Amino acid sequence: MPAKQKALLLDKKFGEFVLGENDIPTPGPGDVLIKIKSTSLNPVDWKIQKYGIFVEEFPAVVGNDIAGDVEEVGEGVTEFKKGDKVFGQGLLTNERASFQQYTVISSSILARIPPNLSYDQVAALPVALTAAYLGLYNALPHGLGITPPLTEAAQKEYTGTPIVILGGATSVGQFAIQLAKVSGFSPIITTASLKHTDYLKSLGATNVLDRNLPSNELVSEVNKITSNKPIQFVYDSVSLPATQQAGLDVLAPGGRLVLVLPVGVKAPEDKTISRVVGVISLPQNTELLHTFYHDKISGWLEKGIIKPNKTEVLPEGLKGIIDGLKRMEADQVSGLKLVAHPQETA
Repeated sequence: MPAKQKALLLDKKFGEFVLGENDIPTPGPGDVLIKIKSTSLNPVDWKIQKYGIFVEEFPAVVGNDIAGDVEEVGEGVTEFKKGDKVFGQGLLTNERASFQQYTVISSSILARIPPNLSYDQVAALPVALTAAYLGLYNALPHGLGITPPLTEAAQKEYTGTPIVILGGATSVGQFAIQLAKVSGFSPIITTASLKHTDYLKSLGATNVLDRNLPSNELVSEVNKITSNKPIQFVYDSVSLPATQQAGLDVLAPGGRLVLVLPVGVKAPEDKTISRVVGVISLPQNTELLHTFYHDKISGWLEKGIIKPNKTEVLPEGLKGIIDGLKRMEADQVSGLKLVAHPQETA
């Protein structure tokens, strides 16, 4: 194996993404070296460049969604071998990020790619799926504190309980809808551009409301759907100030709102706001995610319980990511995930 690989590098803080080279990392104990076949783009990737957040050492490799083949295993890894098809979520370090041809990941958060799905399909999963899962099932103040649907009993615990998911067409929103269905919630009410209605209903949404409804009209429509049954759980996968306020308005006293961005509104004393931070290495996330990725997700994907996002493959391997991030920043991507093939980089 060569010592160097092609990588997309952020050259400096507030800098530019440039195609360059990086060392191929060596897997340590418990780690696996992955030959990346597909990686997907997330909003955080362009925000790191624009706002100078999360990364302090440059040139830096970013990207978190990993799908590919096991190339080498570290000491103590027995359940994976060279050639296994796997996927998982990386970290924002040059050894463990995804905008490069090879990366290292801990075997404890690695999942096998089921035979019915492609590299591209599973590459669209980790960051958005992690955020949806943590937001629903992590304990307060990191999530809504819902019981994870890991047993048959837990999957029936919320039968007949309504939930509102703001931004259902976002990648996170799509997974939140599907997970809410696994947990038995009903009705599952979401907001989106109405062109996505049929698709979101196919994922499990029972009602799709126009994302542009004023807050008072949203509350009125939700009350009609639930026959005024109180809303105890709202997942805001958009988390702009307007949607945060709408989430609070929809919530009943004692209800819980979870956000994917920093809190920008003041909650009344009788309502709780949590914020999900989807970093797999944070102590509050580790056990929950290890169980999910290691034990559950491959089976759920194979059975169609969780369906991946629609994808669009970018041209020119890693180089295509540059234009893809610009499109995302300009809000020109809706209802799908952009995917790149690092091995196709010229």
